[in-house]
Amino acid sequence: MGEDMAHIVRGGCPHDCPDTCAWLVTVEDGVATKLVGDPEHPYTRGGLCAKVNRYLDRVYGPQRLLSPLRRTGPKGSGAFEPVSWDEALDDIAARLQRIVAESGGEAVLPYSYMGTQGFIQSRSMDRRFFARLGATRLERAICGSTGSVGIYHTLGSSDALAPEEIVHSRFIVLWGTNTIVTNLHLWPLIREAKANGATVVVVDPVRSRTAQAADWHVAPLPGTDAALALGMMAVIVREGLHDAEYIERYTVGFEQLVERLADYPPERVAAITGLEVEEIERLARAYATTRPALIRTLVGMEHREHGGMAYRAVACLPALVGAWRDVGGGLLHMTANLPFEALNTDALEMPHLEDHSLREVNMVQLGRALTDPTLDPPIRALVVYNSNPATIAPEQNKVLAGLRRDDLFTVVLEHVMTDTARHADYVLPATTQLEHWDLVWSWGQTYLTLNQPAIAPVGDALPNTEIFRRLAARMGFDEPYFQETDEQMIRAMLDVAHPLLGGATFDDLKERGWIRFAVPQGYRPYAEGGFPTRSGKCEFYSERLAKRGEDPLPNWTAPREQAMRDGYPLSLIAAKSALHFLNSSYAGLEHHRNAEREPLLDIHPFDAGPRDIADGAMVRVFNARGEVQVKARVGERVRPGVVALPFGWWPAHSRSSTSANALNQDTLSDWGGGGAFHDTLVEVTSDQ
Repeated sequence: MGEDMAHIVRGGCPHDCPDTCAWLVTVEDGVATKLVGDPEHPYTRGGLCAKVNRYLDRVYGPQRLLSPLRRTGPKGSGAFEPVSWDEALDDIAARLQRIVAESGGEAVLPYSYMGTQGFIQSRSMDRRFFARLGATRLERAICGSTGSVGIYHTLGSSDALAPEEIVHSRFIVLWGTNTIVTNLHLWPLIREAKANGATVVVVDPVRSRTAQAADWHVAPLPGTDAALALGMMAVIVREGLHDAEYIERYTVGFEQLVERLADYPPERVAAITGLEVEEIERLARAYATTRPALIRTLVGMEHREHGGMAYRAVACLPALVGAWRDVGGGLLHMTANLPFEALNTDALEMPHLEDHSLREVNMVQLGRALTDPTLDPPIRALVVYNSNPATIAPEQNKVLAGLRRDDLFTVVLEHVMTDTARHADYVLPATTQLEHWDLVWSWGQTYLTLNQPAIAPVGDALPNTEIFRRLAARMGFDEPYFQETDEQMIRAMLDVAHPLLGGATFDDLKERGWIRFAVPQGYRPYAEGGFPTRSGKCEFYSERLAKRGEDPLPNWTAPREQAMRDGYPLSLIAAKSALHFLNSSYAGLEHHRNAEREPLLDIHPFDAGPRDIADGAMVRVFNARGEVQVKARVGERVRPGVVALPFGWWPAHSRSSTSANALNQDTLSDWGGGGAFHDTLVEVTSDQ
């Protein structure tokens, strides 16, 4: 078909979102003129969110970076000049070679996450390049790992159900997840369940959009989810509402659990969570006596010092009441294990190239790594792609101080001039999803999507893979694995005979655009036990944790941040509450920023009154780590003692040149390497 004729190209959204929508791009004369959701996709059903509906603005908008840029002014000033790819790559390679020669490969740090979620553009040539270089290794665990590990310690896996099974549920607990904003395509299935008689409960300290649409909103104090789960279990066992047969046959440690539950009577749990005893008991009874009962979790409650334990505690509930027996019953968490189990990811990432004796930096603690005077060797070069750490990393002031180091050589691959890119020595224009190949996996549904390039790269933009290929060549890396094309890498990932693929091939994906992993309809993974734990049972008591010297039973512990309570009495929730932003993506685009208007601090009248804070007044939100200046929104979206600030606003677009992460700590969670930034405490004062 000639380029002068309109044609449609299949692809999929690249964003760090559980929905992973399939889309169709109309191309005329080499220009993308329309982008819509694929109406044939069984899960996303043609719908796109408010962020992605205007994706062509990201591709063709005036903010798009179209050529390599070299810094000409002070770091952070945004002063750059265009240069050719040859100039940029020659200088970058020469400077990296000099740093490695003087300080070793560990003086170089890559920094990336899921700004692009697809396998090819996020974890292929880059992994090979930095392994070959001998760079400091990056632990990419800021989100998702903590909760998954917590569930693993109970169930043996964090995967369980397909999201479509929720239509069979009759009691749905959305625990720490704002479905309407962050998991939009699950909501029609929940509405279908509601139409068939289901009750929808939201457990969330904030009265989110989803909480407002639910039948029942339970608002515990932040970080008390484990205590609430234990309190529910105590009521269930006390009133004989547990499934004794299921427990006897398919669980271990019930007797020890009952002893632990004696520490969590509803009265104590009420004091911890701030809920009424009657509400805790009512929730426990309703959950235990309504079938099928489903708990939906994602990542909302994991970013805490004891976040993993919270998920472990919640994951005990379905086995306690035998919810796994029913279609539409149990725990619905992530589906991320499906693609990583089914596909040949080793052929892509080549983990055998990595030297595990080299040091590792957790991405949550980038600010520490860039400002630690004792680090040997110090980080002398930083290469950022698929991320915007100036906005998304906690301890923002440390991160910015590190990025402003004159002796730090920074390279950023980007679409637009982010806060991080403004601090770079070189900014390299990367292609958008319309301009490259990718294989897009999902952590929230059961489909795999092939993204085909719909248009030629705009300007001088290049795919991440090609940038690292060219840089490898400049560095003298001539290994054959740097010559593989994107299509060859996709084919290698699919060249397996795993039953989850159901025999699907590259050509099948190319024709249809997506395939469904072969998860059975009406799947009841643990209806008759078979948990993938060492015992083969749901582990209320974990022998593995006991051998590691950790608490083998679910428990609740107050975070160490509580020690700051006297000076900073308010708990801060900095969540993904913006419809038009995804983490920090889209916050740089004028339409999306205007749609959100400005960040607001939600504060309850009980807390606003004594501080003389009126609705709409400017306030200063602060702690020992930093401060943010925003307008207050006084109301009952939060409970007393809690304030909420939206995550994702760029410092450059904020009144105080800081955003929520200026307040958040970089302490790590108990398991999985995630961050404990939601344990943050602050004070708020009027700034009038």
